[in-house]
Amino acid sequence: FLGSLCCRMAAWDLTVTVEDLGPDAPPIQISVTSELHIGGVILKLVEKTNLKKDWSDHALWWEQKQQWLLRTGWTLDKCGVHADARLVFTPQHKPLRLGLPNGVTLKMRACFSSSAFRTVMGICRVLNLRHPEELSLLRPVEEKKKKKDKDSSEELYDLTDVPLTAGSVQALYDGMPAHFADSPKTEAVYKMLSVSLPSPAPEAIAKLYRPASVVDKTHIHTRWLNSSRSLMQQGIRENDKLWLRFKYYTFHDMDPKYDAVRLTQLYEQARWAILLEDIDCTEEEMMLFGALQYHIGKLSLSQDMVSSCQGMDDLESALKSLEVKMVGDSNSTDIGIRSTIMHNHLIIDHFPPCRPKRLTLKGYKQYWCKFQDTSISYYKSSEDRYGEPIQQLNLKGCEVAPDVSVAGQKFCIRLLIPAPEGMNEIYLRCENQYSQWMAACKLASKGLMLLDSSYQNEVKNIQTFLAMQRSNSAAPAAQTDESINTHSLVSPRYHKKYKPKQLTPRILEAYQNVAQLSLTSAILKFLQIWQALPDFGISYFMVRFKGSRKDEVLGITNNRLIRIDLGIGDVVKTWRYNNMRQWNVNWDIRQVAIEFDGNINIAFTCVNADCKVVHEYIGGYIFMSTRSRQQSDTLNEELFHKLTGGHEAL
Repeated sequence: FLGSLCCRMAAWDLTVTVEDLGPDAPPIQISVTSELHIGGVILKLVEKTNLKKDWSDHALWWEQKQQWLLRTGWTLDKCGVHADARLVFTPQHKPLRLGLPNGVTLKMRACFSSSAFRTVMGICRVLNLRHPEELSLLRPVEEKKKKKDKDSSEELYDLTDVPLTAGSVQALYDGMPAHFADSPKTEAVYKMLSVSLPSPAPEAIAKLYRPASVVDKTHIHTRWLNSSRSLMQQGIRENDKLWLRFKYYTFHDMDPKYDAVRLTQLYEQARWAILLEDIDCTEEEMMLFGALQYHIGKLSLSQDMVSSCQGMDDLESALKSLEVKMVGDSNSTDIGIRSTIMHNHLIIDHFPPCRPKRLTLKGYKQYWCKFQDTSISYYKSSEDRYGEPIQQLNLKGCEVAPDVSVAGQKFCIRLLIPAPEGMNEIYLRCENQYSQWMAACKLASKGLMLLDSSYQNEVKNIQTFLAMQRSNSAAPAAQTDESINTHSLVSPRYHKKYKPKQLTPRILEAYQNVAQLSLTSAILKFLQIWQALPDFGISYFMVRFKGSRKDEVLGITNNRLIRIDLGIGDVVKTWRYNNMRQWNVNWDIRQVAIEFDGNINIAFTCVNADCKVVHEYIGGYIFMSTRSRQQSDTLNEELFHKLTGGHEAL
């Protein structure tokens, strides 16, 4: 005992590199004992440097262990630091190049010592982005540069002098946070963050990374940083570049009054997801997206985002007029919001599991259908509706997607209904009441009935979207506008199919239906239509399920997991979070195991991503569902780490 005590009290030399002395300065050696605490080591270092400066942001980084020594009360012995340790005395906040969804690259100070989750909170506080839990950092995709572009350097907007403020709610001056109103330079940067920028040239768009397949989409999601670990622990160094993106597609408490930057950056992320074909949409939807982008671009050049909040009243009045217009066109039975049962003639096409991907219409038959609670029952005719149905379809937990062509008068609803052996695919073809049936199917998939308060709003949104896709015969004929850059309005697929002179009149025709919207209303409408796309909010991962010999794709959304056949791209099975009993990760074999109601168990390993990323996605979405409007400004960081941290949370 006496020998070990003497050993701990014996002095030995500790070598520390002090970054502030310059890259060529030799490391400093200080005499320490194992019982000296970290704060004492820092004090000795500061005294030996003879530099008079503020050292409060500095801390010790242990190079070999890749960890920070932040507990200043701990002794060297408790930390496990011995004479062979290589320590670096370095600032905790360092410059970082941050790529935003709108393509702007900022240079700003970020915390390299706290968890990435807290670092994002600090960044969002500076940028005035509320609800930072929805965003995260990821490593950028390397752009392929030509030889002649070697010397080209990106334009940086320096915010390193902007102070890192405390508190989640910022004081606004002239519509912007106080720290942006300090100088014309920072004011200009804030305007770039809060107002949509003009589109880049077609040559610049062509250089952007575009996923060619679902496999490419899985590679993007391998790049997310671990929210539980610091930037330094993940190999990020001073002046490295990272992307800031919305990671979780659940946008809580969106308020145009306070969320100018948040709305604009979310719009830009959605816009580029569509233009780079990260998410699929129909041709009519693409023309509407193009028209909204064109409208938003025009308004952004002529007015500030701050002054456009008055457009919310315009949006409400527009929705009311469109609702009357759409309902007036229908000759079907009126559906009241208090009704619990819907009847109609529907044409049904039924496909068994594992059907061929290409469809024909030979299987369509007309039935009398009844929608009650969360189920559809269908009969041969209306006279048979009091007897036993041919079949009853329970839609709870199913996948619902539109299959619509307004120009072709095709209004179909695609249902993927869970079955023991896979997913049954059913198409409902509506000759009238499409909006009511689509809304009812969407709610039923979530376990909600027609009496739910959101039903009427869902119907209204669908009717508005259909009205926007209709040709506006009352409006004057669309004139060609030579200033339209169609490359920045529609995806490359349509540039291969059509020439710009063919696309321009179609975009302008769709523009007639949205020209009355204010800037904020147009952005909100763009986001609403984006969120209604069938593939919205799916993050893809390459996995191998237990017992399977082939790789498959796992899609993770805000409310379910989706198993996708990699060969043909079809949904094989879905599992909803509200049926999940527990999930865990075997960190030794990197396997995720999930148990659902009904003794359903699944397990899989990740092929090209760390299973921590998948674990974090599932836990993150469950955390997002716990947020409430009453607690919108308080963030339960401890709960987030419990749900996402895994073994690191311990």
